Amino acid sequence: MSEKVKFTAGGITLVGDLRIPAAPGPHPALVLTGPFTGTRDQVTGLYAARLAEAGYATLAFDHRNWGESGGEPRNHEDAQGKLEDLRAAVSLLRSRPEVDGDRIGAVGICLGGGYALKFSAFDPRVKAFAGIAGAYNNPYGMRAGMSPAGYQEALASFTAVLERQDRGGEVEYLPAVAEEGEAAMPGDEPFAYYGTSRGASEHWRNEVTRASVRELITMDNMTGADFLSPKPGLIVHGVVDRFCSPEGAEEAYRRMDEPKRIVWLDARLHIDLYDAEPHVTRAVEATAAFFGEHL
Repeated sequence: MSEKVKFTAGGITLVGDLRIPAAPGPHPALVLTGPFTGTRDQVTGLYAARLAEAGYATLAFDHRNWGESGGEPRNHEDAQGKLEDLRAAVSLLRSRPEVDGDRIGAVGICLGGGYALKFSAFDPRVKAFAGIAGAYNNPYGMRAGMSPAGYQEALASFTAVLERQDRGGEVEYLPAVAEEGEAAMPGDEPFAYYGTSRGASEHWRNEVTRASVRELITMDNMTGADFLSPKPGLIVHGVVDRFCSPEGAEEAYRRMDEPKRIVWLDARLHIDLYDAEPHVTRAVEATAAFFGEHL
């Protein structure tokens, strides 16, 4: 059973899909958060549906500023706000009689992997974490990848954008994906999902605030790995991933304490774990089995 639900976080109305297994409850429950720019009817919706079939109540929702949820500016990445959204989502799950409020886990895919990790580490109501093809952003890694000078140049550029907006200028946008030219997620692989029928959604827009990129390079979600213990953590990742590095997944795993597990899948593209088989099935099976042990 799938039910469209609405709940609030910081006064902002969020919209989600709550899926309840057909068997009698109360059920263990999972809150899901997904890729940068993604809406709930794309990657998180697919995983939510598959995990509901495995016996978990699941909540996939649009974060603030995205999809059908409220919030301004539209299509803007609000790193701290997303953690607040996840907190409110767990509150909703715990209010439902179909859910066992003492058995809640968090699942993050792509950028959501880092959010789910950090959120799980600091919310005692969440009992276990799983990250799938996760991006575990931290500013140290971003600076190393860009060079210290390049990192400072990027910060200056994005701060200039925000200053213009602070002074009354319009919110500046750039394409989320593009086969050629400037985009927040440039290149053929992101376009192959979001720019084609694969990721088609009436709620997704091919635009993102330029200031969102500042959020991506300054957030520190990797720190969640240091604080997750004693909660169990699962990392599922492709052996080749040009967008969410296997090295980042390995670092998150290394920094977590036991109990923990890492599962490497023979995926060669990041978006293989968005919707391609057999990769999604293997990721779902690993996740369901891990939560079966720990929730």
